[in-house]
Amino acid sequence: MKILTGNDLKSGAVIWWTGRDWSIHVEDAVDVGDKADEIMGREEAARRVNVPYAIDAELDADGKVRPAHIKDRVRALGPTVRPDLTLKPAEPEALNWVI
Repeated sequence: MKILTGNDLKSGAVIWWTGRDWSIHVEDAVDVGDKADEIMGREEAARRVNVPYAIDAELDADGKVRPAHIKDRVRALGPTVRPDLTLKPAEPEALNWVI
């Protein structure tokens, strides 16, 4: 499974491709399959995302999308050294899958 991520050009926030738009919540990300390059090119040209890239992801036991690599799991929720600055995910159990 492949999902897209990048940074919002206006705010700098980490964002995830939802199939139509971008979201700050990784749980909104969708599998882009072999369309990653096409979507990234179009979205970057439209100046909606900075440096988009495709990452490996997996579905957890509940069927929710999770980045496969620890780097992107941390990017999904924010800094680990300052919990007060982390993104408050839509799902309370999200912090359990970071590490």
